[in-house]
Amino acid sequence: MKKLLSISFLLLLMISWKSSAQIITSKKEAIKKGVYAYSDNEAQNRDAVISEKKAKKLAGSYKARERKNETAAKGDDPVKIKLPAETEKENPDYEPEPLENYFAQQVVNNAMEFEGVNYRTGGTTKDGMDCSGMVYTTFRIFDVTLPRSSYQMAKAGRKIDIKDVKKGDLLFFDNNPRRKRINHVGLVTEVTPEGDIKFIHSTLQLGVVVSSLSEPYYDRTFVQANRVIED
Repeated sequence: MKKLLSISFLLLLMISWKSSAQIITSKKEAIKKGVYAYSDNEAQNRDAVISEKKAKKLAGSYKARERKNETAAKGDDPVKIKLPAETEKENPDYEPEPLENYFAQQVVNNAMEFEGVNYRTGGTTKDGMDCSGMVYTTFRIFDVTLPRSSYQMAKAGRKIDIKDVKKGDLLFFDNNPRRKRINHVGLVTEVTPEGDIKFIHSTLQLGVVVSSLSEPYYDRTFVQANRVIED
């Protein structure tokens, strides 16, 4: 009887040892022992991860290709300056125009918008304006306030020699022999290569027009030129 009990006890120990030997505590251990088997869901999850990685890689390649195509479509790299070919010949008679004051050009451009406006004493709008009103309003567009009358306006800026006059300067006249003082103003719009000085102003008969200082009347009544726009 004792022998039978001993044999039973040994059998129980062997069964217990075998069972404990099959206890797997991790996936890594199961794979090592060759007893790991994954489910279809896990396989799908693994494939999904692989697909996602591939998708990101493909997306990155696609974006890089798109950027390359966009750059090619635009032409030269924007940070590079394309220089003219050395073989290109310049016109030997070409003379570049001197750089003009950008602000002066904008002032002239806006003054030219008033061309054709009727004359009106004291006027400063397109409904009508006098000579100083036209100049005053033009500069006010750029928040530059000049005196309202041509007589006072002649004291603004600095006087310059007529040979130094350029676009944006002011020309002052005395066309009233009885008063003998400045009573008219115009804004220089152009100085031609021949030296002809053109200016825009508002006249009693024609309203706002462009005239030339070479015209006998204006040549005779001209008094001074002032520069209110400095380089």
